[in-house]
Amino acid sequence: MMKKTFAVPGEVVLDDLLAGFPHASAVLDEGFKIVTLNRLFEALTGYGHDVAVGVYADFILRSNMGNSRGQVFQRVLETGETVISEGDIINRSRKKVLVRFTISLVHTRKGQQARGLLLVVEDISALQATIQTTLYRDWTTDIIGHSPKMQAVFEIMPLMARTEASILITGETGTGKDKIAETIHRNSPRGKYQFIKINCGALPPDLLESELFGHVKGAFTGAVRDKPGMFKLADRGTIFLTEIGDMPLPLQVKLLSVLDDRAFYPVGGERKETVDVRVIAATHRSLREQVERGAFREDLFYRLNVLHIHLPPLRERDGDIRFLLDYFLKDYANRLGKEVQTFSADALDLLLKYHFPGNIRELRNIVEYCANVCRCTTIDRDDLPRYLFDRSAESPIVASPPAVSRRNERPATAVGAAGGVRAGGENWPAVEREMILQALKASRGNRSKAAGMLGWGRTTLWRKIIQHGLG
Repeated sequence: MMKKTFAVPGEVVLDDLLAGFPHASAVLDEGFKIVTLNRLFEALTGYGHDVAVGVYADFILRSNMGNSRGQVFQRVLETGETVISEGDIINRSRKKVLVRFTISLVHTRKGQQARGLLLVVEDISALQATIQTTLYRDWTTDIIGHSPKMQAVFEIMPLMARTEASILITGETGTGKDKIAETIHRNSPRGKYQFIKINCGALPPDLLESELFGHVKGAFTGAVRDKPGMFKLADRGTIFLTEIGDMPLPLQVKLLSVLDDRAFYPVGGERKETVDVRVIAATHRSLREQVERGAFREDLFYRLNVLHIHLPPLRERDGDIRFLLDYFLKDYANRLGKEVQTFSADALDLLLKYHFPGNIRELRNIVEYCANVCRCTTIDRDDLPRYLFDRSAESPIVASPPAVSRRNERPATAVGAAGGVRAGGENWPAVEREMILQALKASRGNRSKAAGMLGWGRTTLWRKIIQHGLG
């Protein structure tokens, strides 16, 4: 078989050159027909050398790279810039193969006219399959963090997902401990089974025991049937015990038994239930201090603290506040169908100086408040909750808000309805209810005016009045 070269004396033999390439490669002439190709190209496409040479490359590759009528090839030929893109091809066996294309210009000699293109096609199907199955694939789907401390958390999470050991997650309220726990579960071998979350501080001891371990019919007044507990429902999955530091001591003994034996008795039951459950616990308290005070069992502490993640407070996450502000603003603007896009320099300056004692939860509530009350495309300082300006607040911010909005002259009471709310205090529903009351008061009960002051439609205001029991 004759070896191919461009028709210029002294040129490199192309067949010999391509034979050394580690990926499927071909040379195209100025008309985008295949001049020659290597054996890897033959294997990838299923077309032999004798069939492919002289045929337009698109007929052999049949790809979705966007090269309609040779547009990509023509651009490389005209500009001389290398193009790298990903897509797929359909080979001769009608099998779809994920590939990465690299298209470069070929000259005969430096400074002379272009003679064609070098096309390298890298099979990345195996790489993509690895990415789709790796435990690291979506750690940051629901978790935003670019600071070094959060990157350290992300680095350790894949290792924790691969193990079966118990995990203790610590951190202040609102730092996202539940998100971390759920992400570890979702990326673990147990990810296709249940993720059950229980707040150990939200229920009385007797009810918490029943919720965790279930009960049998007649175990207590009102137990009219057998009820499986959350441990049973989480079988083969993960149970997340948040605020584990609030669990009563008698239940700590039973939990320790479950961790050791993977078995328990339901409330009032005589038959032992066996489960295969991974336990992830979380707390904002110092369990070591509670152990010293006798409020938490030392043996349970060490049983839970096999693996440990500490989530830093938002004030220690350099640069993350700005990312979170932009992320939640975009999210709430989409939900509310509003055109608010960004923060003014003054508003942003105040927010970046604020310490956010309620961490991400508080930041999210602040952004939701701003997105609701803002009537323009930019959130200004008078759109911020009034407690951010309170001299008695824990934040170092001491500026006073304007009494009246400079942009739309609406009463300060309408936009500052959160005036009585303190950091880490009432949640958004309480703030929203107060906003509605203030707007109705300022408009003397005129719902159309009140809706306009709040930046809502009359129907939205009516629905929220009903929702908050103000009708």
